[in-house]
Formats: sequence, structure tokens, C-alpha cells
Amino acid sequence: MNDFKPLSEHRQAHAEGVIWDDLKGVVRWTDIATATLYAYEPATGQVSEHRLPSRPCCFALTHDPGVLVLALEKQVARLDTADGTLHVLTDIEPDLIGMRANDGRCDRGGNFIFGTLNERGPEKTASFWRYARDGRLDRLALPKAAITNSICFSPDGGTMYFTDSPSAEIMACDYDAATGEVDRIRVFARLREGYEPDGSTIDADGFLWNAEWGASRVVRYAPDGRIDTVIDLPSRQPTCVTFAGPGLDRMVVTSAHKGLTGEPGPFDGAIFIGTPPVGRGLPEARYGHAVAP
Repeated sequence: MNDFKPLSEHRQAHAEGVIWDDLKGVVRWTDIATATLYAYEPATGQVSEHRLPSRPCCFALTHDPGVLVLALEKQVARLDTADGTLHVLTDIEPDLIGMRANDGRCDRGGNFIFGTLNERGPEKTASFWRYARDGRLDRLALPKAAITNSICFSPDGGTMYFTDSPSAEIMACDYDAATGEVDRIRVFARLREGYEPDGSTIDADGFLWNAEWGASRVVRYAPDGRIDTVIDLPSRQPTCVTFAGPGLDRMVVTSAHKGLTGEPGPFDGAIFIGTPPVGRGLPEARYGHAVAP
């Protein structure tokens, strides 16, 4: 039994990309399906929302409070949440129909790393991208995927984790934040048959927490890939996980009801908050300049 409960009555079609914003004291996430960014303030229990002109698929914090770098469907953009100003920075594969951004976060060097997703079918045509601190967008030398996900980095930044979700394998590689070079691509963990790895985060001990789409659970993997801890949730499609709060000892898990057969259950699409039995988080890396290991 655990104490994870929905933080509000609202249920979302495709909540993703949850991050704790320590400068503003809020939990941020996106509902991709409704092109909406959300912010939850634990101190007051208030949830606010911000509608955007296209779907925000993932985002990164910056060193300016309330300013985000977004991977919209086909563009990287800068959003000031205070006044709603949105400025497009660069296009993402503008000529590829059916391709949109998906999961992403900053590496420990302040570069925004994200992947894409093929909405037209299961073909492995999606890529992993690096929007560098200098504004340059480059493709990472990682295998093509159908649905990129699970992007996160070891505490020292030298290992990148990622997945092509339908493969049911979380991968790892050596990663250089200064150059974007990757090496020694390898399998980190294999999921049970029929389940897919979605969003992940790394805790202060270097353990990886993954939201398992279709499995109704969040799993903590040790650095050697073995399962360490499991948190069961009453939602069929958990999507992403983050540590939150001033002590980074709380956890927030997003979920989705999009694509479910039959009527969604009472907790499908809920945003859960609770205290994990082990682990504390790391401060989220911010776009713009490096953070110390």
C-alpha cells in the first residue's frame, strides 16, 4: 500500500513531461492532447493552466524564473509563463509529415535533449535531438525509433538513458554533454512483455525511476538494471515521473486515458502525488549553462 493520491479531480487525456520547478515552487507538466501546460503549487493546492497554439510535447526549465524552452509539435520555442509571450527558436524536421516532438529534458551541461515520434505508424523514423546552449539543433547519433522516451541522465551526466518505447527496453549510452557525442550503446533494462517504458527520472543515488505505460506502476531500477522498488498505481497508463518539493522527497506521476479501450477508470488520466518509499531527487537541470555534478 502507498499514499499516492490524485492531486486534483481533473483527469487528462495525455499528461506528460512532469518537472519540479524549484525557482517557482511548482510542479509543471503538459497535456499533449489539449495543447495545455499545467502548474501545481503544493503550498496552496492550486492548479493553473496555459493554452498554447500547438501541442507542447516536452519542455525544459531555464535560469529565468517562469521561462521555459518548449519542444512543440514541430518547433523549439521559448515561453514566458508570466505574460504568455511565445517566441519560436527553430523548426524540427519541418518537411516530415506526421513527425512531432515527444519526450525530453536538459542534460547536465544545459543542453535540451528531446526525441520525436512518428504519428503515422510504427516505422522507426523518429530521432533524438540536441538543442544546444548556443541555439544549434543537431541529431544525436542514436538508433532511429518509433516512439522516443525515457530521456534522463546519470548524476554526473556521463550516462544518457533513453528508449524506443515499443521495444520494451530501456537503453543506456556514454554521453558527452559538451559535444553531444555518444558511445557504448547498450541495453539497461528489459520490461515485462506487453508493457512499454515511458518517461523516466534519475534520483540522487543514480537509480532510474520509470513510468510503465500499460503496467499501472512506476519502477525504480538500480544502476546495474535490476528492479529495486515498485510503486503500484490505480491508473493503467502512467506516463512520467518526477521528484518534487523543497526536499525533493515527494513524487509526482502523470498518466493518460488516451487510447484506452472502453470507458476510462476513475483514476485513468490522474496526476498522482505521494512519498516514495526510498530515494530523493536531484535538482532539474536548466537550459543555458552547465550545472556542477
